[in-house]
Amino acid sequence: MAIPLKEERQQRILEIARDSRQVTVADLSNRFDVSEVTIRRDLRDLAEQGVLRRAHGGAVVAVPAPPEPPVVHRMGRAENCKECIGRAAAALVSDGDSVFIGSGSTTTHVARYLVERRDLTVVTNALNVATELATAEGVTVVVTGGMMRASELSLIGHITEQALREVRVEKVILGMQAIDLEAGMTNDYLPEVMTDRTTIQMASELIVVADHTKFGKVASAYIAPVERVTTVVTDEGIDPDKVAGLEALGIQVIIADASKAGAERKES
Repeated sequence: MAIPLKEERQQRILEIARDSRQVTVADLSNRFDVSEVTIRRDLRDLAEQGVLRRAHGGAVVAVPAPPEPPVVHRMGRAENCKECIGRAAAALVSDGDSVFIGSGSTTTHVARYLVERRDLTVVTNALNVATELATAEGVTVVVTGGMMRASELSLIGHITEQALREVRVEKVILGMQAIDLEAGMTNDYLPEVMTDRTTIQMASELIVVADHTKFGKVASAYIAPVERVTTVVTDEGIDPDKVAGLEALGIQVIIADASKAGAERKES
C-alpha cells in the first residue's frame, strides 16, 4: 500500500478520529505504516489547527466552543459561579496596584470587588468594567479609545492597540472563551485577536478568569499558548485532569469558593 502524503494522511487521521472519537499513536502508526514520531507530528499539527486535542498516547476530537451571546445576556448566567471567580481574582489585586481588566461577564464581577481598593489604577477597554468602577473614589480608571464591539461593550482595533502599547501595568486580568492545553487560548471573533495579543504584552502576570465550561474547548481564532498564563481562576466544576495539566505547565490554579460569593460585597 502506498504511503499517503502528509496532507492526505492528516485528513484521514481526522476522519478516523471523528468516526471513533479518539485515536492512538500506535494504531495510526500501524495503519499508515509510518513512525510514531511522524504520527505525533501529525497530531501536533492537527491540534494547532484546533480540530484535535492531544491526549495521553493519542488524541481526541476537539470540542468546539459554543458561540457566546452578548455580554449583557451572559451576566445573568451562572451568576453565583462568576461572582465567586470575580471575588477570588480581585483578591489578587492589592491597594496601589495597576491592572488591566478586559471585557466579559466574569471580568465585570472582578471589577465589582475592586470598588473599595485604594490608589488602584485600572486600565480597560470594556465600557461595562469602566462603569462599575466609575464612582469608586480610590480607583483611577483609564479607558482606551477604539471601535466599539457592541455585543461585548468592548473597544477594539488599531486605536485601542496603539493606546495599550503606551501603558504598562502590573497585572492583566482577562476572560477567555475557550482554553485548551494543546490548542491554546482562542475566541470566535477574529477582529479582536490582535487587541487581545497586545493586551497580554502589557504585563508579565496574566490572570485568566474562566468558569469550568471554557476548558477543553477550541474556538476559531488563536490568541496565545496556555503557557503564557501565570494564574487561572476558575470554579469547582473544573475537571481535576485539566487542573493537573495546567499545574504541570507551571500555572497557578485557584479554585474559587462558591460559598463565599457575595459575602464581601454585602459587608461593604
